Order: sequence, then structure tokens, then C-alpha cells
Amino acid sequence: MRRAVVAGTYDPITLGHLDVITRSANIFDEIIVAVGRSEKKNTLFSLEERVALVKEAVSGVSNVTVEPLEGLLVDFAESRGAHAVVKGLRAVTDFEYEFQMAALNYKLHPDMETFFIMSPPDYMYLSSSIVREIASMGGDVSDFVPPCAERALKERYGLA
Repeated sequence: MRRAVVAGTYDPITLGHLDVITRSANIFDEIIVAVGRSEKKNTLFSLEERVALVKEAVSGVSNVTVEPLEGLLVDFAESRGAHAVVKGLRAVTDFEYEFQMAALNYKLHPDMETFFIMSPPDYMYLSSSIVREIASMGGDVSDFVPPCAERALKERYGLA
């Protein structure tokens, strides 16, 4: 079985994230979406809330499961029987960071492959931080996030 992990913070999940997840699900037999706890980022939603939002957003994709990510990504992937990590790339800045992470992951687990999926032009500009900023000012984010994330953002910012 070809199993891969698609990891991220997903604060909140965007249509760009969903694009990477669903395209990965068309390539691999099984996708595990790993929702990470980020010590560097001050997340808007708790880990539990982000896991729930991602689960709702991918509920229609039969070969995708969602789990919280604790520890190193390569250790998580290996413990789940995955032999690949999939990362989405929007721009050169993403590539530089993800290239470094792929090299480090290779050093830690040489048999773990990293696959990169390029964002289509519709999502190259999209990030969770931009979505949070728009939502915090009462802007319409319906073109950027799935309905569950739009609803959660409105509730969080008192716009519902």
C-alpha cells in the first residue's frame, strides 16, 4: 500500500491545503493528514479545533484520515507505515524552506521520500495567515476556505 503523510498547521485549513490533500489522495492509496502543534506559531485555533476542521473539510475523500501530529514528522510517518511526505509549494520561499526540511528528513530517515505538489495559480497567493487577517477585519473568505473554516472564523471573530 502506498501511504503518505500531508502535514501542516492548518490554522485554518484553506482551499489550497485541500487542493494538495485531494491531489495527493489521487496519487497515493492512503493519505494521513497530520495536523501539527506549532510552538513557533501562535495559532488562532487549538490543535483539537484544527483537527476537527480538517476532518470535516476532507470528509468526502474516502482514503484520507486526519490525526494530530506530535514529535518529528518522519517519526510520525514511519510509525504509521508511510513511506512518503507530501508538501505543497506556492512560491520560491516555500521551496527554500521545504527543500531544507526534506534534506533534514532524508538525513533522519533515508528511506522516507518527500514529494512536492505545486499549487495551481488560483492558490499560489493563499495562506492561512492572510485568511485570518481578512476574516479578522470582517472580510469575505468564502473563496479561500471550505465552509467549515469560514463558519469557524466568523464565530471566532464574532461575525456569525
